[in-house]
Amino acid sequence: MFESVKARLERFFREHTRSDPRARATVLREALLEAKVGLGTMRDALAATERELAAERQHLAAAERRGRLAAELPDPETVVLAERFTVRHRERVAVLERKLAVQRDELVLVEREVAEMLTEYRAARPGNPSESIEAAWRDLAAAGADRPGLGLDDERDPGVDDDKRREHAVEAQLAFLKKKFGKQS
Repeated sequence: MFESVKARLERFFREHTRSDPRARATVLREALLEAKVGLGTMRDALAATERELAAERQHLAAAERRGRLAAELPDPETVVLAERFTVRHRERVAVLERKLAVQRDELVLVEREVAEMLTEYRAARPGNPSESIEAAWRDLAAAGADRPGLGLDDERDPGVDDDKRREHAVEAQLAFLKKKFGKQS
């Protein structure tokens, strides 16, 4: 998933020069949101692999224990069968350990790339932060999300600063994208 986001970004930057900073900031923002959703998916996959590895280690321990018990029996077939299950579980544990290491390494790389994208987005976004907040709400409204506080009696709360508004807008966009892509838990 993350690779498709990077490919779209690279294609956009090849096709468009830096002459349109708003378009660049918009593409970066969208890519950043998708990348954050992708990061969440990667973290979920990592956690699933950790759970799978823990379960497989328990199966291996049980198979080894059964093998020791089978060795005490005078039946060589049972011993061979127990050894075969032990080997299978040991191989599966080794594969899952390698998979987990690769997933962790990949997560570190993607987190670094997302941090770089965030830095680039912050540098590329035009205007003041309240304009980007309004743009985020417009994007959400265009996508069908509701914006709280649009009544005629609503006033801008002076106690809430622009950083909190921006953070709320980003969280709302992220929640909307998760819902859109079926990642809402």
